[in-house]
Amino acid sequence: MQSAFEGARTMKIETYRHDPASGWSSPLDSWLDSSRTLVILFGASELIEAPGPIDEVTAAFPKSAIVGCSTAGEIEGDRIGDHGLVAAVARFDHTDVALAHADVNRPQDSRGAGRTLAAALDRHDLRGVLLLSDGLAVNGSELVDGINETLGHEVVVTGGLAGDGDRFVRTWVLRDGRPVQRAVSAVGLYGDRVAIGHGSRGGWDKFGPERRVTRSEGNVLFEIDGSPALELYKRYLGERAAGLPATGLLFPLALRSSASDENSVVRTLLAVDEAHQSMTFAGNIPQGWFVQLMSANFDRLIAGAGDAALLSRGGADRPIGDVLSIAISCVGRRLVLGERVEEELEATIESLPRGARQVGFYSYGEISPHANGRCDLHNQTMTLTAITETERLAA
Repeated sequence: MQSAFEGARTMKIETYRHDPASGWSSPLDSWLDSSRTLVILFGASELIEAPGPIDEVTAAFPKSAIVGCSTAGEIEGDRIGDHGLVAAVARFDHTDVALAHADVNRPQDSRGAGRTLAAALDRHDLRGVLLLSDGLAVNGSELVDGINETLGHEVVVTGGLAGDGDRFVRTWVLRDGRPVQRAVSAVGLYGDRVAIGHGSRGGWDKFGPERRVTRSEGNVLFEIDGSPALELYKRYLGERAAGLPATGLLFPLALRSSASDENSVVRTLLAVDEAHQSMTFAGNIPQGWFVQLMSANFDRLIAGAGDAALLSRGGADRPIGDVLSIAISCVGRRLVLGERVEEELEATIESLPRGARQVGFYSYGEISPHANGRCDLHNQTMTLTAITETERLAA
């Protein structure tokens, strides 16, 4: 089978970083602007109040499709920063791009928003969708279910939920070049020359008994084994419970449909409700499913990032260039890894094709297929999307 990245490389990629103190790392290259140019921005949540750097990008690339969202840390290459903005500009020679947006005023609107986006982008030559969502107002599981109801399995859907550091107060998504709350945006990539690789891996260890969800509503968990969920969770966290919901990122939940289900997903805590002793997660926690606490294994987290990069390159075994890598990692991984966080970024760069350009962000949820097929919401993973153009579509 031909590698997803084999063949002529025709797209042009540049990456930039904006720092509040020093400005842009290099001048924005307006020559890249075109109707086939994709611009991706990841920046600090405070840019919703002071969007000057975003305005500079939209002015430099008026013809381009521009998407972006707020972060819990901005990624460029193997570096991570806060309070800034990173940008990737990819000008395709043979790939069409199109934007779609939807509002989500409440979590119950999430599935409908997914359907709206998918319907707006769907056409016979759609190959991939990059999906960026508000990180607090959206039920990520319902969002991807709405996408899956409309698009076929052959369309690669990846992306993530916007972040706000460890504050969980506000997130934004770009709509018409402006950062707004309670919105979802997506960009479609079209044609037989675009190749899209993807990979998602975790690295957490399960501990404690597996328990059954006995009461839940969507992404709100009320009871586990008949007991208040928050009470049980606090018992495990001990002194760390005082720091909820942020400290909950250190102990995500593994979730599977039954004791015989070999596939599990991970769910990240977003909020707690003391009055109802409930917990709100980034995605659904179905009643009757099984949950188990997880804790960090530093070496496995870093190795998992490298494995995700290997998966995203489609099995290519030789150095190649002209690849845009979009790295989306969970904020919980950043909090756990602490000063070692750049090691997981170094692991992705080492595993990607030589010359690949990487931008990304730390998120409140990651969107990617498990392997091939329908996309799903993940938490506490490193998820990579690798995009390039080829002479012909990979076999």
